[in-house]
Amino acid sequence: MIVRTHYELGQTALRIICDERYLPIVKDAVHSARSIIENKIAEDPFFGTTFEPYSPLKDDHQLVQHMCQASVLSNVGPMAGVAGAIAKYAVDAAIENGCDHIIIDNGGDICMRTSETTIIGVFSGDDKFKDIAFSIPPTDRVFSICSSSGKVGPSVSFGNSGICTVFSNDPVLADCCATAFGNMIREGTSEEMSQASEDIASIDDISGCVCVSNGLIAMCGDIPEMVRVSSTESDVTKILFPHI
Repeated sequence: MIVRTHYELGQTALRIICDERYLPIVKDAVHSARSIIENKIAEDPFFGTTFEPYSPLKDDHQLVQHMCQASVLSNVGPMAGVAGAIAKYAVDAAIENGCDHIIIDNGGDICMRTSETTIIGVFSGDDKFKDIAFSIPPTDRVFSICSSSGKVGPSVSFGNSGICTVFSNDPVLADCCATAFGNMIREGTSEEMSQASEDIASIDDISGCVCVSNGLIAMCGDIPEMVRVSSTESDVTKILFPHI
């Protein structure tokens, strides 16, 4: 039976949608992912604090290497991809054990593989765009929707956007790029938003991106179908899954 579960471990707070038989696998994977990242930070505290790209070492765990590679491509620190990394690690573990429908929202960074169309609502803090949502068709591979905001939620951002959202089949890269995207939006002018959107969408393996700021919206690349929803959710993203 598909269930919606809230799960917290340390600073990680997840909303999980999957068949309940996969929940122990997901939770174990979250614990493992956190341990891998915490061990890296213990070895090199700079990994956990830098806002600059961090090159991977050949002996690093594959998960850490992925975070480092994404940081280099997006020009941000590796921990900008930590939420996407943990979510992907857990989704991959579930898929490897036969799960074909799972959504994990890790603080506004969503990793998913779904067997039916799912509506993902995005909360930007802007009344003009409060009903924005994206219709995501069934996927046969991992898909991610990652967001950063300078106004909504606890994430670190050096920008001032309502929301910057990135779409990709690579959740770690999408998470890092969402941070980079948000950092680019300082004034929120149409020119700044357009240029930032083009820059992010031009990164390999990023399919598209959307930015909302100061009553304006900019987008570039391959964007999922946009739909209207009614949402009063007070956090950055809302998963709308009608039959649960």
